Amino acid sequence: MSDNSNAMVKNIYRTLDDKKAEDITVIDIRDISIIADFFVIAHGNSESHIKSLVEYIEENMEKEDYYLKQKEGNSSGKWMLLDYNNVIVHIFGKEERLFYDLERVWKDGKEIDIDQI
Repeated sequence: MSDNSNAMVKNIYRTLDDKKAEDITVIDIRDISIIADFFVIAHGNSESHIKSLVEYIEENMEKEDYYLKQKEGNSSGKWMLLDYNNVIVHIFGKEERLFYDLERVWKDGKEIDIDQI
């Protein structure tokens, strides 16, 4: 794992955990995709919580000189995607997370314990 990707994942994970995101999951997709090294997936309790999580991630990443390549979201604000090149962050509402089930879609990736990074 590259040190840069590791540091990014730790920063994102710590921010999500500090701001009470639910069920934070890190998936290593390097062996199965060229789009990124990792996905970080979590969900919030409300639309406002999701938006706050996104804002805090952006603020904390900029403090560490990591800049957002692209941000996407559905019109309801219940699925936000933050693309940091090597790390892609998905923040969902709980129902949307269950519906899209990215952990199943990317099951060939390796779920990583944050303590292993």
